[in-house]
Amino acid sequence: MIKAIISALFFCVFMFLPFYLASSPKGGSVSFVRQKPQDFKVELGKEGGQLRFVLSSDPKTLNPAIAQETSSTAVLSDLFTGLTKIDLRTMQVVPDLAKSWEEREGGRVYIFYLKKGIKWSDGRDFTAEDVVFTYRDIYLNPEIPNSTGDTFRGILKTSEDVKNFVRKIDDHTLEFRLPQPFAPFLSALSAPILPKHKLERYVREGNFMTAWNVNTDPKEIVGTGPYVIKRYIKGVLVEYEANPYYYEVDERGTRLPYIKRRVGYILQDPDTALLKYSTGEIDYMGLRPQDLLFMSDREKTLLFDMGPTPSTTFLAFNMNPRADIPKHKLKWFEKREFRIAISHAIDREGICYLVYNGLAEPLYGPITPANRPYYEEGLFHIYQYNLRRAREILESIGFKDRNGDGWLEDQEGNILEIVLLTNAGNKEREAIGNIIKEDLEKIGIRVIFRPIDFNTLVSKLTSPPYSWEAVIIGLTGSMDPHFGRNVWHSSGTLHMWNPRQEKPSTHWEKRIDELFDMGAVETNMEKRINLYREAFRIISQEQPLIFIATPKSMMAAREGFGNLFPTVWGWYRE
Repeated sequence: MIKAIISALFFCVFMFLPFYLASSPKGGSVSFVRQKPQDFKVELGKEGGQLRFVLSSDPKTLNPAIAQETSSTAVLSDLFTGLTKIDLRTMQVVPDLAKSWEEREGGRVYIFYLKKGIKWSDGRDFTAEDVVFTYRDIYLNPEIPNSTGDTFRGILKTSEDVKNFVRKIDDHTLEFRLPQPFAPFLSALSAPILPKHKLERYVREGNFMTAWNVNTDPKEIVGTGPYVIKRYIKGVLVEYEANPYYYEVDERGTRLPYIKRRVGYILQDPDTALLKYSTGEIDYMGLRPQDLLFMSDREKTLLFDMGPTPSTTFLAFNMNPRADIPKHKLKWFEKREFRIAISHAIDREGICYLVYNGLAEPLYGPITPANRPYYEEGLFHIYQYNLRRAREILESIGFKDRNGDGWLEDQEGNILEIVLLTNAGNKEREAIGNIIKEDLEKIGIRVIFRPIDFNTLVSKLTSPPYSWEAVIIGLTGSMDPHFGRNVWHSSGTLHMWNPRQEKPSTHWEKRIDELFDMGAVETNMEKRINLYREAFRIISQEQPLIFIATPKSMMAAREGFGNLFPTVWGWYRE
């Protein structure tokens, strides 16, 4: 999943370039394209050209192991590859750095065979040593918090499990050993593999968390992906060039990617991005519903409707007892009835129409209709918009307007006041925040709404002293629920309302932990679906995150590119 935050926060599929784009000029006017994955067919392309796109913020880090926010993951996505990847046409796991694998001992042992001749982008040979280093020394290192490590910690419970997890047989052969079958194992191995020769010294010296920071010379950022960073100018752009050692080729033996240069312009204001697209300075961009008004008569543009996004937008309250917030507010936020009252005060239908121009659906739980087969109609309780009901619930737990000034107070006389944050420049979240502020103030809750810089916001959410009270933010969603473990498991680094718990602080978090742990090892698909659905229902009932809406995924792209196959999960790559 928190590839968000995670792997990380509100991941945007539009940031990922299909590197099989081929130049083939076309004419024509605007049209909506609704592609079926089974119809994706990659054609031979022509080398050359450049592609310009939008990055919504500066990266917080250039280290993919610790990147947990889209400002970083969007920059890094095409610099690295994993042992496996997901074929978005079939949704099946296929080889990437690996050539093939064998499953043994009932899914407890896997033998992986690596492709030969692969080099890092600096020309050094890629070997099994890099894989062992990446997993043993980085992802499974307890001193390096990371989402991939969270994925495996539910199954690798002891130091012996970690020690035996991966070993090198020879330079191109690896053995992975699990204490029990692990359903998402193969897809989990899509995590980026990192170069031992570049990063081992940082691990050894204990300063890996500061390795490959935003001030690092881009030449030092070495990967196996299709591109490398040529230059990064803070607040302006990230320029990429094709990795001369990238290992994939087309049917003719031509080394991919076809497009040799990419430029990501850092544009925090979506209106500025739209203007640059309109003036021909950007080649493709994700669309907001309001942007369609400016696209309806634009020639030589293709509009892609990819259906409901897997991303979720929500309101969260800080329930972390270690957080730097007033203790009386912590007591409010910990009460389920308080969170349910707030949920009833959110006009989801109105937000869908006012913010998304009707091109969104209300959301009441942690997954969207894009998450088949886990999502089904009726899975979540519907919290109807009802301000009177919201006020009644608050009064039932002791909040009253005791002095007649229009604001509710708790039993100790503290005014019910909340500082609500979101990331500045995200017009949808800013609009949602203003709507929520207005409705909450109608029922006696004073709201101080404060948009702030995205990376500053992420730091508040994920790092001590966790100095935030309430936030409107988003998560990307994941194909397999287990990849959201670092969000939903109480020990997870992205369990944002109370992260990294030594043991679950509530009975319902304990049950969610159990369900995610069982889902990880359950190989019967029907049983696995039911386990995760139960966990998602509990999340909806308890409302630790108050889900708001799921918009359609839409994209605009200039005509003239072949092999253009965007999906809600990213770009299709054969």
